[in-house]
Amino acid sequence: MTTKECGNHGGGGGGGGTACRICGAIIGFIIIVLMTIFLVWIILQPKNPEFILQDTTVYAFNLSQPNLLTSKFQITIASRNRNSNIGIYYDHLHAYASYRNQQITLASDLPPTYQRHKENSVWSPLLYGNQVPIAPFNAVALGTSRIVGFSR
Repeated sequence: MTTKECGNHGGGGGGGGTACRICGAIIGFIIIVLMTIFLVWIILQPKNPEFILQDTTVYAFNLSQPNLLTSKFQITIASRNRNSNIGIYYDHLHAYASYRNQQITLASDLPPTYQRHKENSVWSPLLYGNQVPIAPFNAVALGTSRIVGFSR
């Protein structure tokens, strides 16, 4: 008894057909995209901007019972774009004061801005918090720091 080959089931010696071509095309596309991303990164070498707190003026800093803090600061923040070919657009920037990882002032919105390469920007927001409740352990630490004469 002989078997007939219909030619539709790949008798073991043919090419991979359409599935292999599609798979090869997808892998080739992924390799090209990854190489493009790598080359752009190598050419531009992006760096994070540098932020520096230049000045702080304390107008109010009062701790009242039960663990309520009223504070008002004027700060000056400078930002430097260290990239030589890339500009940075700051869409949403917020500044606030914190004490031992607890926010003690409201977030102050800084204006949206575009910073060219190797450019410096300076902002001077007013930060304030009126009777902000703070954690009891932070109130104790703040009271101790004020007695000693410094804050961390």
